[in-house]
Amino acid sequence: MEVSSDAEGSSDFTRDFSIEDIDMSLTRCGLLPERAEELARLYQEHGTWKQVEEVWFGERIANRSTRDSSQGIYSVLTSRFKQAPSGLPRPGDLPVVLDMCSTSRDKAQVLYPYLVADDALMQYVVYSYSNRFSTGSSDSVDFSNESLMGILDGFEQVGGAPLDYADSTLQRWCEGFRSVMRKIGVIESEQSVTGSPPMIGKVPLLVAVGYSYDDSDDDWFRSPTGLQYLFQPDSRWNEFYDRAAETDAWRFVELHGSLRLRPEEDPYSWIEAEVDE
Repeated sequence: MEVSSDAEGSSDFTRDFSIEDIDMSLTRCGLLPERAEELARLYQEHGTWKQVEEVWFGERIANRSTRDSSQGIYSVLTSRFKQAPSGLPRPGDLPVVLDMCSTSRDKAQVLYPYLVADDALMQYVVYSYSNRFSTGSSDSVDFSNESLMGILDGFEQVGGAPLDYADSTLQRWCEGFRSVMRKIGVIESEQSVTGSPPMIGKVPLLVAVGYSYDDSDDDWFRSPTGLQYLFQPDSRWNEFYDRAAETDAWRFVELHGSLRLRPEEDPYSWIEAEVDE
């Protein structure tokens, strides 16, 4: 169903970036879906990050090397949850959401926007690639070090200063970025460095649409953040809106002479419905 007769997608997917916002956390902590899920379940069980931290490190206290590596991982992963935009499921609700996922890729796609929202450099590169994918002019996009380094070199134009890191550090960052792309299904194999828009299951679709709805104004469907994070070309957005409307969580309503996709209650009432069953 066409959401609006004049609702052609927009590739204007940008934000202000500053060099002060940049770090290399992706080099030491990738998406790590299993670890992130473990933390979310601890938070659901204990209710405070202080208690989560005590349990997390209490289980690792006997092994100094494990504890040291876990400190960095814990810091980065909890930052993603603590700083998560309001348009994403609350950390305490994530175990329910993840239990509804049918594949490991679905889980990775649910956790992925927490990473992008918390990591400014990741956002910058995702925005750059999303604009390439938005036109649908190519079946695949290059994620090689050469392509990624070219994008990183262009950060000075938007951030006001170049990225002041050694090439070896930036190359490790590129490896971390490709690892994330493999987790969410953009890159299909370990050997490949090219990618294409991934398939999106029901649960990550509901998260992507919910995030898009919360992240913008009434015209959110013209530039849906969640779908753009997943590199979906604008030619497919109506397909995803139709799929969302086929669930009990979303429906089309007529507004000012055109159709708009709206949640039945709030964007994540489907999580509460799952808990109540």
